[in-house]
Amino acid sequence: MDIEKKLASLRASLSERKLDAYIVTGTDPHISEYVAPRWRTREFISGFTGSAGTVIVTADKALLWVDSRYFIQAAKEISGSEYEMMKLDTEGTPQPFEWLEENLEKGAIVAVDSASISIAEFSSLSARLKAKGIVLEATEDLLDPLWTKRPPVPCTECVEFDEEYAGKSAKEKVQDIRAFLRERNLRWTFIASIDDIAWLTNLRADDIPCNPVFVSYAFISLSKAVLFIDKNRFQDKTILQHIKSVFEIKPYEDAAQSLKSLAKGPGYYSPDKVCEVFHKALSGKGNITGRDITTDMKTRKNPSEMKGMRLAHIYDAAAYVSFLARLDWNGKYDEIELSTRLENERKKIPGYLGPSFNPIAGYREHGAMCHYSATAESSSEIDGHGLLVLDTGSQFEFGTTDITRTLLFGDEATAEEKRDYTLVLKGHLALARQKFIKGTRGVQLDVLAKQYLWQNLESFYHGTGHGVGCRLNVHEGPLRISSALIDVPLLPGMVTSDEPGLYKEGRYGIRIENLLAVKEDGESEFGEFYSFEVLTLVPYEKRLIDISLLTEEEKKQIDDYHKRIYSELHELVDPDVLRWLRDATSPL
Repeated sequence: MDIEKKLASLRASLSERKLDAYIVTGTDPHISEYVAPRWRTREFISGFTGSAGTVIVTADKALLWVDSRYFIQAAKEISGSEYEMMKLDTEGTPQPFEWLEENLEKGAIVAVDSASISIAEFSSLSARLKAKGIVLEATEDLLDPLWTKRPPVPCTECVEFDEEYAGKSAKEKVQDIRAFLRERNLRWTFIASIDDIAWLTNLRADDIPCNPVFVSYAFISLSKAVLFIDKNRFQDKTILQHIKSVFEIKPYEDAAQSLKSLAKGPGYYSPDKVCEVFHKALSGKGNITGRDITTDMKTRKNPSEMKGMRLAHIYDAAAYVSFLARLDWNGKYDEIELSTRLENERKKIPGYLGPSFNPIAGYREHGAMCHYSATAESSSEIDGHGLLVLDTGSQFEFGTTDITRTLLFGDEATAEEKRDYTLVLKGHLALARQKFIKGTRGVQLDVLAKQYLWQNLESFYHGTGHGVGCRLNVHEGPLRISSALIDVPLLPGMVTSDEPGLYKEGRYGIRIENLLAVKEDGESEFGEFYSFEVLTLVPYEKRLIDISLLTEEEKKQIDDYHKRIYSELHELVDPDVLRWLRDATSPL
């Protein structure tokens, strides 16, 4: 069924139900960023394949809101359809819900799938629309009857995350949650965030490509722990018995009904992560809401988790430099071939499980599309001078990586390319070497990565840094370094990316990304101070550095970093790679 036929069918359903608009959030019943094929509703109804965006369909409008990461991609993917792209955060473009307020008449009814919107967002939007005389109605998924070959609810096998790298058993984590509840005179908590549940249970699966999670719900009280999950996931009965020693197992689909009897007395849940389906069951008196208890526990890696993350980065770097060393920099490849060559090197590494996200390999103008993903039809041939943005990552049995390097193919870089690369690099270095006082938020550090671009009237609009899980999701909250006012202090054990960039549409893109771990860095009369440990161990593209733009401090920082890379990797690579590595890490 093509997009126009899908829209016609959806509009017929709206008319039959006397509804004036339908919102498609594109998320799942766990409010996940990336979702299993079953819940790719935004892609189904619009054709847009990005990981973020909002669709609104009315009797005569089909609108897709996307942020700056997806302006170019979305325009291409909805081309030829009646969809109109709405560019978020640009002058003159209303937010999706502002558009509803401005364009629907009093008495209009707007529908949204109750399993694809959080309690918090439904409540907020409902109040806003009510003030305009518009009703927001939580319904079943109106796309389901149209989706004749809809994928099933995923049920991939659960495996255990080795306690050597988890650091704590599931039983100990449940005890920590109960301690949190007792301190606040609470009786229970309900968790819907699936990466939190994977962390809590020390289980991993493969329900969402590149994200080692499984759809489930968890309920923990002072005396009971329940995991709502399909038992068919446990092909290894030893793992099932192990998890049953901590949790009572109930069917995944029973969560909403069971919660009505389980959630007695004052409890705790995250209205940002629990979908509207559960609202009535969680509406008891005395409940407290906030970020999931497990989210703050998970984001601060314990020593065992940090051990695994460091090991993952050393192994990943060995594969990455082997890939770089064996490239013909004047050869002919295409974008998919390059990311595949890197993947093949990673497959040789012990403990490698697969990518941590779909690779981004953008050559020339494709590099200017932040989240470009090459397809067989779009993959550009690398046939001479040009920059390639290569953003990839790995899942290992013991940790997760995420790295971006901008590579130069063909002739020597132009003066403009070198200048732009060096300005991005200077911001990247400035963030990595910064010391900061306890209580510092990511928004306070964001300008460090942008300062040199701003001085040249340039900038980038994606976040500078996102949290990263340990053998978990490559995007992990609540940590963020960006211009957004996220009230989460950076604390030891948190892992963040450091990835400033610059994108010149139709020409080239530049992005440089390392992962950093927050660590303690001393105490004075002014308080406790922290700094960053650089986890990523892959050389920068020296041929793109304009040394004249670097300070002595920056030169030393690069040379020290490259010296450390050589020290960590020289015994792990083959002789042909070692020769390349020696040159790539030589002093500037």
